[in-house]
Amino acid sequence: MVILSNEALQDFVESQSLTYFKRPFSHLAVWNKRLRSTGGRYHLNDHHLDFNPRVLADHGWTVFAGIVRHELCHYHLHLTGKGYRHSDQDFKDLLQQVEGLRHVPSPKIIHHKYHYRCLECGQDFWRQRRLDISHFVCGNCRSKIHLIKQM
Repeated sequence: MVILSNEALQDFVESQSLTYFKRPFSHLAVWNKRLRSTGGRYHLNDHHLDFNPRVLADHGWTVFAGIVRHELCHYHLHLTGKGYRHSDQDFKDLLQQVEGLRHVPSPKIIHHKYHYRCLECGQDFWRQRRLDISHFVCGNCRSKIHLIKQM
């Protein structure tokens, strides 16, 4: 996983801001490894931006640049006093104009550790957590299930 330094991230965000918005980005941009379901975050109180490093690692530069432009839409609209929320028309228009991403693509890999199968109908069940098979039955035919494989 190639992660830029915070200084390189700062330079990239500043260049995206000047290229697409024709305005400088004069606050802080940092990586935040604790972000899980979002690609980035704009902080209203101090105007800094957080970015999820896994988005760059999993999806590449094109998707990550779209996320940077999305967060810069929040940033520039908020500082100019316009509608900066997702539901505001100002935000929707600017996001489309700069070709930013509305949503982060789903993660590429989902790890399932447990594979179960119904004894009667053959229905497969994939789970990340272990099931107590004495308490669960098949949702299709109400028969017992058993563990096929533990990864």
